Formats: sequence, C-alpha cells, structure tokens
Amino acid sequence: MHHTALIATPKQLSERYRRNADLILDFRPAYHVSAFTHAEYPVVTADERLQLFRWGLIPSWTATVEDAVAIRNRTLNARAETIFTKPSYREPIRRKRCLVSVSGFFDWHDAHGRKIPYYIRVKHCPVFSLAGVFDCWYNRPQDEYVGTYAIITTAANERMRQIHNTRFRMPVILPPADEERWLDPSLDDGQIAALLRAYPSEEMTDTEIRRDFIRKAPSDPTILEPASLPLQPL
Repeated sequence: MHHTALIATPKQLSERYRRNADLILDFRPAYHVSAFTHAEYPVVTADERLQLFRWGLIPSWTATVEDAVAIRNRTLNARAETIFTKPSYREPIRRKRCLVSVSGFFDWHDAHGRKIPYYIRVKHCPVFSLAGVFDCWYNRPQDEYVGTYAIITTAANERMRQIHNTRFRMPVILPPADEERWLDPSLDDGQIAALLRAYPSEEMTDTEIRRDFIRKAPSDPTILEPASLPLQPL
C-alpha cells in the first residue's frame, strides 16, 4: 500500500483531530501521494500539534545517510503479523504510534496481468485514519531531526481481497472511536494487537480510475475521475 490521497487543508485537519496546525501550514491538499517521493505529510501523534513526517520509517538507530536512504523504501508498510518482532518496528509499535490521515488510498486489481487501479474510501468519511508507527532519526551531516512513519497493513477484508487479489492485504483503518485509544501510551501488546484488524467491507466503497492517474500532478482533481470503461462492480 504505497499510494494515498489527502484532500484537506491544514485548518480542516486541525478541526478534524482537535490539534494545532501551526507546523503543517505549508501542506496543500493532494489527490495522489506516492510513498516513494517521501514528501512531508501530516501525521497525528499524542502531541497537541499536527506534524509533518516523511513516509518510509527510518529507525532512530540508523547510522548513516546512506543507510537511511537504503532502508526507507523497505519500511513504507509494516505487517501487523510481525510488527512486534521486526527490529525497525518493535520499539515504535509500543511507544510511537500515530494516525496517518487520508481521504482515500489506491490499489490495483490484477486482471490476468493487466493492472486496474482503484481508489478506495470509507463511506461518509472525508478524512479517515490509518494506523501507523513513527520514529525520529538524527541526520548528522544536516544537523536535523527527521520524523518518518510506516503504515500498518493486515489481511484484507472481502472487498479488498477482490481488489488486491495478489497479496490480499489492506491498510489498518481505525474507526474514529479508536483513534485516541491507538495513541494511548499505556496500552499493552495485547491491547495494541486487538486494534490491528480489517475494516468492515460494507463500510467502504471503491471506484475504478484511469491508469494514467499516477503520471498526473498531485494537485490534479481528475486523478479521481472514474475510468471511462469500468469493470463489472465488485
């Protein structure tokens, strides 16, 4: 899961999460965000301020810039099944959990080798939250701290099994009632793991979109236009 959209202003995010937006004022609504750009992106932590982190978790113990560049494309997603044991995630999952705000995300259906893109949303939710973990890495040559995050994935629900029909995965979507609980530092491993479940299929919706969406500018709203010749509804 490497592509999201966040169609919200800093003010709207501030109101949605009841947090100060001073640190994210430069963010602009994006109809497509690719993880591989590692662009700054609004993330919600237990802090009273929204923050801009980069997608692709760089563990705090990473030694060099070269190591950081090498690891960040391998830590875009963290699997719920192994997150408590993987070295990059076992400390963040216990102490550095975050919410990754999205309006939707993108995935591909494999139709006998032909990749068909879909845009997936939660019904009646202009902005919803994916479960994430974060870390802070010190870039010594630049003398700066870099906040980074990974999105947690789990086994797909029935809707996502039909779309992501090769690996059968989906991001962990947190219901609004669980958002602040996810950020609670007092949770134990069992309580954390209980939140890492697939979102109900019936509360989600999807749209087949054009295959050239990935080449458009992130600010282009036509990214989300339905394909002219959609497949049969899933």
